[in-house]
Amino acid sequence: MKHLFNFKTLNKAFIISFCLLSALPTAQATSQNKLSNSEGILLARANRSSKNSPTKYNDKYILEFNRSPIVGNRMRLRGVYSEGRLGFTRPRSWDIGTVKAEIRFQHSPALFANRSNLTVLVNDTAVGSIPLNRKQSQVGRVLINIPPKLLQEYNELKIVAQQNNTSGCSDPNDPTLWTEILPDSKITFNYNRKPIPLNFSNYPYPFFDNLDLDTNRIVYLKPRTTNESWLEGAARLQASLGRQAEFRPIETDLISDISDVSDNEKLVIIGTPGEQPALKDLDLPRKIAGSQILDSNQNVIPEDTGVLILTTTKKGKVPVLVATGNGSKGVAKAAQFLAQPSSRKMGADRIVFVKKLEEGTTPGKREWPGYLPESSSFELSEIKTQFNGDAFKDVSVRGSAAPPIEIDFRALPDDRFVRGSSMNLVYSYGPQMNPRTSAVEVLLDGVFIGGARLDSDQGAMRKNLKVDLPAKLVKPDSKLQVFFRMNPKEPFDKANCISPPDQQLTGTVHSDTSFDLKRENSVELPNLKLMQYGFPFAAPQDLSETAIVLPQQPSSTDIKTMLAFSERLGRLSRADAVKLDVYTPNTLTPEVLKNEHLVGIGTRDEFPLPSVFKSPGFNLTKSFGRGSAQASVTVPQDSQGMIKQVLNENGDRVVLALTAQTDSGLEKVQQVLKKDPWFFQLKKDTVLISSDKKNPAAYDPDAYQLAFFDNAPETRRIEDTNLLSKMTRMLQENWLLVPAGIVGLSLILYGIVQLYLKRVSTADRK
Repeated sequence: MKHLFNFKTLNKAFIISFCLLSALPTAQATSQNKLSNSEGILLARANRSSKNSPTKYNDKYILEFNRSPIVGNRMRLRGVYSEGRLGFTRPRSWDIGTVKAEIRFQHSPALFANRSNLTVLVNDTAVGSIPLNRKQSQVGRVLINIPPKLLQEYNELKIVAQQNNTSGCSDPNDPTLWTEILPDSKITFNYNRKPIPLNFSNYPYPFFDNLDLDTNRIVYLKPRTTNESWLEGAARLQASLGRQAEFRPIETDLISDISDVSDNEKLVIIGTPGEQPALKDLDLPRKIAGSQILDSNQNVIPEDTGVLILTTTKKGKVPVLVATGNGSKGVAKAAQFLAQPSSRKMGADRIVFVKKLEEGTTPGKREWPGYLPESSSFELSEIKTQFNGDAFKDVSVRGSAAPPIEIDFRALPDDRFVRGSSMNLVYSYGPQMNPRTSAVEVLLDGVFIGGARLDSDQGAMRKNLKVDLPAKLVKPDSKLQVFFRMNPKEPFDKANCISPPDQQLTGTVHSDTSFDLKRENSVELPNLKLMQYGFPFAAPQDLSETAIVLPQQPSSTDIKTMLAFSERLGRLSRADAVKLDVYTPNTLTPEVLKNEHLVGIGTRDEFPLPSVFKSPGFNLTKSFGRGSAQASVTVPQDSQGMIKQVLNENGDRVVLALTAQTDSGLEKVQQVLKKDPWFFQLKKDTVLISSDKKNPAAYDPDAYQLAFFDNAPETRRIEDTNLLSKMTRMLQENWLLVPAGIVGLSLILYGIVQLYLKRVSTADRK
């Protein structure tokens, strides 16, 4: 249910601290040794007054219901009893004073007011209730105070509707039993900001707060010269932030001066004091002499030692993360320390010296956490849950309206399934069940693939159900669902309006449920759809076989596009390290060109891998030209962005082009990489991105228009299969050739037979 906690709004203020004790008389200055009796009484009274006076909360945040994908445009409650839920978090930096929930609703005019009501609960504690007595579906409004002590890190606001339209027994399926919670309902928080903790034991907080209701905003300070050391450090750090963010949004920007940072942003500074002279203007725990950092004994820190510092600016309102050193090796160590979960856990205090750092071991290309195990036969306990990475355990559900048991069944992107895959479901169910109407069902991505009756009213333990897994249905984002359709033996007593008890009905899926998969390693490239899962750039998961190539003098737009792509790769991968490389044309070696997947970034005239535009298919040409095998045109102005994937000339690698004719077109590419609604539309080998809006909203479905092309003149199948599998696949993909082959083979056999008969006839004559 982690998607419940992804909300955004535009309002965010910052803390105004004040202290009543500052207004006290200065008796202590006149008598430093001890206070007189009258002065002591005056001070005590002032202290009592300050304690009794109410605290002022100066900041306000409004959380609107329509920010939740669960609510969307409406939350409809149907039936005699119905619940709606909204999840929200409590940011770590908030000292919350008051919380008010404003619920706006409409309900059916057929409801009986004295038998229908709306109840609001927070973390299963009732905080308010109101009768549903509005006439002619008029809009109702209720304002409820939520005690701040009820709030935890993760919270659930539940709205329960009890609805009846008769004085007797209401039919639960009656369509007139409805209440709608309107999307402009909201929760208003009044709060103060807590002081920013400067301690690496809390990292990534305060630079990234996974409990924040607003978007985490991070800005990088550009150095004097953007060399490869800075680019690689920023790319790896952004990828690590993407991994920690998962589904939560991050906004990233570049600034040229510290004064440009806003109060609601977090600042990151990477580079040596010589590359980042602004470091001298910050309050640092170590001195900078000239362009070198000194230790506590005023000695120069070695060049290969990384230095990480936490500090603040804007009068303590903006946290600052500094990854520095007296040399490029030290800066690289500092950035890599934060990109490795196993190492950054060792951090403490506000300054860390990284003297030695071993990069994490590179995992295998097919070791993808959260996906199916590499072995063909495995048990359910070997599948890691996507939410927290824990192993799957026995799961039980209860009641006649039990929710499904969901299992992430994510195939690796280069898996090709063949016939014969199966699942052996091990399940149990309890007694007191109607065997005629109860069943267990297995669905794969909503498609029914198997089931069985729960045919014993005494219950059963550890039963087995073998289910065939259709080869074409298993995908990298598949989900298995096991439904227990459980109905009690006693019928519904409509005369007395008594529903039979159902909480004794239980169903369990056991963790030793096993799978036997028939699959092979085979994938066809180029294919932008596979990029939705990070393939092939996230194989292996530490990104060690992917290199980003930027122009020799990258612009701010180029760098922001690099950060957007790095963040996306971080969201799509899981490993103990980030080994993403960044190059410019002057440092790009033939070995890198041959052995790594390349990501070129830049406008058409500055693109660092011009061979991409020489390949057949749709291309951008100079002077705002466009060309393909079918046509060639020139346009006066081209503000579209383009994402294109082609095969590398050498080996089985691919080249991804993130490009455009202008910077505005490249900004559109950034937005597609950042925003899930558009990124998860990618397909084919080329996409053109356009927009008629200057600043489109993040959730506007019409903000960008994507045009897809499948112009690759050559595709290559990367596979590790035997000859029989290759022949079988070829026949499956080219089945129209089978009849022609049969006819051709028949003619050949007919010719051979005729030749043989002719020779036999000639021999008989002799």
